[in-house]
Amino acid sequence: MELEDLRIFVEVADAGGVSSAALRLGISKSMVSRRLTKLEAELGTQLFARTTRGVALTEAGATFRDYAARVSADLDVVRETILPTGELRGRLRVAAPLSFGPTHFAPVLSQMASRHPQLQILSSYTDRFVDLVGEGFDCAIRMGHLPDSNLVAKRIGRILGKLVASPAYIKAHGAPTTPNEITEHQVVMRDAEVWQFMDGDEIVTVRPQGRFIADNAMSLIAAALDGIGVAYLPEPLVADHVRSGALVPIMTRHPIPPAGIFVVRPPSLYPSRKVRILTEMLIERFGTGC
Repeated sequence: MELEDLRIFVEVADAGGVSSAALRLGISKSMVSRRLTKLEAELGTQLFARTTRGVALTEAGATFRDYAARVSADLDVVRETILPTGELRGRLRVAAPLSFGPTHFAPVLSQMASRHPQLQILSSYTDRFVDLVGEGFDCAIRMGHLPDSNLVAKRIGRILGKLVASPAYIKAHGAPTTPNEITEHQVVMRDAEVWQFMDGDEIVTVRPQGRFIADNAMSLIAAALDGIGVAYLPEPLVADHVRSGALVPIMTRHPIPPAGIFVVRPPSLYPSRKVRILTEMLIERFGTGC
């Protein structure tokens, strides 16, 4: 059983089809199909059920997928631990937030690709929290206050937030002056958000209610600009609108506590060298905050 066969199998399982996996891997569909057939023959069991819409893991395939992913990852770590220097090779799959990633994190990934021409970087930009293990990501860049999980997190910097509203909203509804007044206002928000503010040295937590909910910060900015409600957003995303006067900082006596920027990865004893170098580059860029 060859390691490359395991890698191809995991890629097909995560991509949900031979065509998508071949595109990610940069090889032909016929090559992917031959390697899968060979692997199934060696194991003596069917790993995929073929359908008109792609492929789906059989029960045996689902069990084997976790094993194959673990073996592949462990061998990568061993190889990089034994040979900690030299050119980076292989693939690095990274998830980053859609609202912030293309403008702030993509240049770092581009720089990494330029420095390591034999490294393939696959980046996915989405504001949802991807399942790193289930979806086959090496790491993710996340912002804010991380929920409890078994992932390993490394803080790479910090980001400040602002509470803002449009002049039209303030004229029509006024502006909150204390955290407790937030619940009396319309807000634009992600679903089930918790907002935090500083009251002296203490952190005050507020659970706002709003009629405009979106999973993307750019949608929330658009709603705030239209006067739909108060917005709680990263400062870099609203800075231009604040400078132009389209949005106004409010409740400035109760600032938002700094949030973190993190690289998170699946649990393992050692991070892969690819993830470690990306983390170092991000710390160099964001270590002083955004």
